[in-house]
Amino acid sequence: MPVYEYRCEQCTHQFEATQSVHARPEDTVCPQCNKVGATRMLSAFASKVKGSHKPGFEEIRAYDMLNERMDRFSKLPPAMGKRVDVTPDMMSGAGAAAPPEGTDA
Repeated sequence: MPVYEYRCEQCTHQFEATQSVHARPEDTVCPQCNKVGATRMLSAFASKVKGSHKPGFEEIRAYDMLNERMDRFSKLPPAMGKRVDVTPDMMSGAGAAAPPEGTDA
């Protein structure tokens, strides 16, 4: 059950009360003057995350797995032929190879 902070309307005494979430603030009795009619005040609260899930945990784990797979992939031998370093000319299409001689192109 949550702890709420109250201020009495009659004597302005501030106090805390452990109540159900469904309890009405108007029915809360002041411990100092024993009168009904307290006002619930806004206050800070603390929360605790239980378990292994923390914000961002799944995303961090996914990126770690991706990086690990990419490292393994870079160490594999090429599927066919020799591995060639890609140059900027290859990417722009300027270094396109001419068709072999003796063929109609």
